Amino acid sequence: MAAALLDASITVPEETQSRVALTAAAVDLLLLLWQRHGPLMFHQSGGCCDGSSPMCFPAGEFLTGDQDVLLGRFELADPAGSKPLEFWMSGEQFTHWRHTHLTVDVVPGRGSGFSVEAPEGVRFLIRSRLID
Repeated sequence: MAAALLDASITVPEETQSRVALTAAAVDLLLLLWQRHGPLMFHQSGGCCDGSSPMCFPAGEFLTGDQDVLLGRFELADPAGSKPLEFWMSGEQFTHWRHTHLTVDVVPGRGSGFSVEAPEGVRFLIRSRLID
């Protein structure tokens, strides 16, 4: 049986379905990271190497600009209260991925970027599918 996914709220104007989701493993890791780093955010920039992986930063540490697209907002359920998390993508990357739904998952291995999960021996990974 597949693990349940947590869908983000719809934030792209005129869209009718979520563009991004988190696996249960991603949610568990994000809750752990939240305890260590406080509020978090994702940014997907594209590029080479780990630049094509979603990067998780303390909220506000990565400055978004007018060209960035807010793909969705998550509410991570925690006994201490809901924890909001935004998922951003560069506008240029969005032009290439606009027909896909993204799922953030966790896999073993350390990425080479500045994402906050790197010291945990795991990295975030995007799985994609075409939007119906």
